[in-house]
Amino acid sequence: MALLWSCCEKDILYQVRSAGSSIRLYTDGVLHSQFNPKQVLTGSIWDLLWLPLFFSPEPQVERILVLGTGAGAVIRQLHILFEPKQIVAIDNNPIHIKIAREYFGVEKEMASLHLADATEFLPRYRGTRFDLIIDDLFVSGGNIARRAVPCGEAWLKQLVRQLRTDGILCINFADREEFQLAPFFSLVGQDHRFANAFELSCPKIENIVLALVSTATDAASLRAHLQGTPVLSGMLARGALTYRVRPI
Repeated sequence: MALLWSCCEKDILYQVRSAGSSIRLYTDGVLHSQFNPKQVLTGSIWDLLWLPLFFSPEPQVERILVLGTGAGAVIRQLHILFEPKQIVAIDNNPIHIKIAREYFGVEKEMASLHLADATEFLPRYRGTRFDLIIDDLFVSGGNIARRAVPCGEAWLKQLVRQLRTDGILCINFADREEFQLAPFFSLVGQDHRFANAFELSCPKIENIVLALVSTATDAASLRAHLQGTPVLSGMLARGALTYRVRPI
C-alpha cells in the first residue's frame, strides 16, 4: 500500500493509504474507512450500514443522518445508490472531516459535514426527521475499535426521536458483546415502535449491525430485492456482496 498522507495529532496517528484503486483511512492503526470509486461495494462493514434499505423493493430515501463520518465511505455509497436530497453527517474529529473532503471525494453537494459531538447534536436537533439514521460512532485505541457512545435506553430514545415513523435505524457494534448489551427489545414487536429487528454481519469481521425496521419484512425479501436491483444483482451473484442476516 502506498502512503498518501499522514499526521500525528494528540498522540494519534492518522494515515491515508491507497491499495490499487481503493483509498483507506487508518486512525491509530485501525481501518476507519475505505472506498473504491470504481466499485460501490466495499466488501465489508460499510455495506451493511445501508443494506437494510433494501428490505423495501425500491427504496426511496430523501434524508439521511450519519453519526460518525469517518472519511465518508458510506456517504459516497449512499450518494451513488440512492441520490438522497440530503445527507447530514456528524463527526467530532476535524481530521476525519478534512480527509473526507480532500481524499475521499465527499463534495459539498453530497453531504453537509458538521464538526460536532453527536451526543450534543442529537438532543438539540429540531429539523425534519430522517428516513435513515446510521449510528457508526467509534473510537480507537491500541489497535482496537469500540463504540464511542454506549447504546443504552436513553441513547436509543434520542435516535428514535429523530427518525420518521416509517424510517430505518442502523447501529454498528464492534462485536457481539457490545451488541448483546443494547436494550432494544422493548422497541420491537406488535404494538411497538419497530415491526422487525435484524442482525447483519460480514465474513471475517466481528462487527454486527443492528437494523430496526418499521415495516414487516423478512430476510428472503431483502435478498429478492437485491437481486432485482441491477446495480447490485451482478455483484451479489459474483459474491462481491457478502452478508449474513438473522431476524431477532
